[in-house]
Amino acid sequence: MTVLDTPPEAPTDAARPGRARARRTELAAFLKACRARVTPEDVGLPPGLRRRTPGLRREEVAQLAGVGVTWYTWLEQGRPINASEQVMSAVARALLLDAVARAHLFRLAGLSAGELGASVCPAVDPTMQAILDGLSPMPAAICNRRYDVLAFNPAYEALFPGATRPVAPHGRRNAIWCALTVPDCCNPFLNREEELPRMIGVMRAAYASHVGEPLWEDWVRELSAASGWFRELWATQQVAPPTTSLKVFRHAAVGEIRVQAAYLTMPGSPELYMVVYTPETELDRERLTWVTAHPDAPVTDAHSH
Repeated sequence: MTVLDTPPEAPTDAARPGRARARRTELAAFLKACRARVTPEDVGLPPGLRRRTPGLRREEVAQLAGVGVTWYTWLEQGRPINASEQVMSAVARALLLDAVARAHLFRLAGLSAGELGASVCPAVDPTMQAILDGLSPMPAAICNRRYDVLAFNPAYEALFPGATRPVAPHGRRNAIWCALTVPDCCNPFLNREEELPRMIGVMRAAYASHVGEPLWEDWVRELSAASGWFRELWATQQVAPPTTSLKVFRHAAVGEIRVQAAYLTMPGSPELYMVVYTPETELDRERLTWVTAHPDAPVTDAHSH
């Protein structure tokens, strides 16, 4: 884990002119390709005659977006001009971009994709669920960078039910929420003193890509309101990589279960990752196998009273 006393500023395009030129070139090529895929009929314009290229003309995109033809032409020429989120949203609507393409456009324009690219709780592909199920008795789940638990296998649920079956009215299907808010008597996650600073450091590092996004800002506020421990750790400005780490759980029927948590990225969904808990010893594996086969067994002594 690294403590940043003074977080370094990311290099700006002004400080890296080569990168800025490359980004503008890529933006120009992307706009041209998107424009070529939209026909006049798609946007309610007459087809017209003698079109030299497929798709819309530049002046038609400018008209639909409510921007100047010269400005839009410069944008497609890769010139160093400024573009606001409002104007680029209008261009995205004119080109009929879906959410993924719109977020890509914003990033190429040097703007925050905001909620366009957040997709904090996307649907998990059935194939991924099948992979999770096939990993039992190793607990496994698919989470986003806020630790929302989006999919999981029976072993994960048996080991960490507070994160998969949140208690109303304030529960969340979220690993860090469960770790922070479930009282000690009922929390199966034992080594939180060691793990929570690291986990919050990982979330703090992810937050850098989402500063100002309402979904993330609301989440940080909710955690801050729910947990003084979170407020204290968040204020330290510590950041950490998502490396393999030891997690210790307890189960009323079998005792402690020690696992190594490994984090696997998912290239098709950069905001998601798969976490897999590998038992440290054969005894831990046997205990995991038992609790997975007995999902109704009380996890903590408090649950059995």
